[in-house]
Amino acid sequence: MSDFVSNAWALYVAIITVVSILACAVLLKSMSTQRSKGGEREVDTTGHVWDGDLTEWNNPLPAWWMWLFYLTIVFGLAYLVLYPGLGAYQGWLGWSSGAQYEQERADAALAYKPIFDRYARQDVTTVAADPDARQIGQRLFLGNCAQCHGSDAGGSRGFPSLRDRDWLYGGEPEAIRTSIAEGRTGTMPPMAKAVGGSEDVKDVAHYVLRLAGRTSDNLRAHRGKAKFEATCAACHGANGKGNQQLGAPNLTDDVWLHGGSEAAIMETINRGRSGAMPAHKAFLDADKIHLLTAYVLGLSAEKK
Repeated sequence: MSDFVSNAWALYVAIITVVSILACAVLLKSMSTQRSKGGEREVDTTGHVWDGDLTEWNNPLPAWWMWLFYLTIVFGLAYLVLYPGLGAYQGWLGWSSGAQYEQERADAALAYKPIFDRYARQDVTTVAADPDARQIGQRLFLGNCAQCHGSDAGGSRGFPSLRDRDWLYGGEPEAIRTSIAEGRTGTMPPMAKAVGGSEDVKDVAHYVLRLAGRTSDNLRAHRGKAKFEATCAACHGANGKGNQQLGAPNLTDDVWLHGGSEAAIMETINRGRSGAMPAHKAFLDADKIHLLTAYVLGLSAEKK
């Protein structure tokens, strides 16, 4: 891998770039030297003939057109001196897209600071009830959260809905803020060996179906209860209500992150599940996270 970050590659790129530009200049020069002088000699042709007598002459391009190309070459060389483009050379002006981006962020933060300061002084519940704050929060959500949770926050398979009141890590303002700022990582290990064979896994699946109030096989659910209490209760609780400290979901509310069918539950037991929400504190400051927390809190409040 070190071969691809060697300084030799920067030199290689710089040489190829300069040689390519100079080659264009040489080509233009060669194309401007072949000229016919008032009929003193016959004009060369390219050898292409159409309809018997339509011949393509090998005349140079018009002078004004050639000079435009020369000016383009001069511009290209000047650009490479002033801006990055020659391998690792940073340019005489020291410009970089990263620095420009950070400057634009700083300018935007300064311009919008009074708006964010206004809401930063209010508690999350108050902000969640403010229509203007919710519009700002919605835009922050669409730009940073909708890729996983959906533009309507309804979630999808493997990504929780934020519109209900079913929370993996808690729905209090501080818990939501922590989820956004610090991220979350949840893992359920494969439990097939701990539970037993395939029939035992199916028994536990039917017990989980019963917990959720779904149709289940009574005999299998009865057998699965003991295995659930021995292998699953440590995280989900003996009553299946879950544990928000661990991110273990409540299995009694019929809300499913990976599907609630017999096959989906068995797959979860057999193969386990893992999920991660990235931390957003690296690119959202505290004031934006405050507004986003209020918006998410307001989404769940809409569910009666």
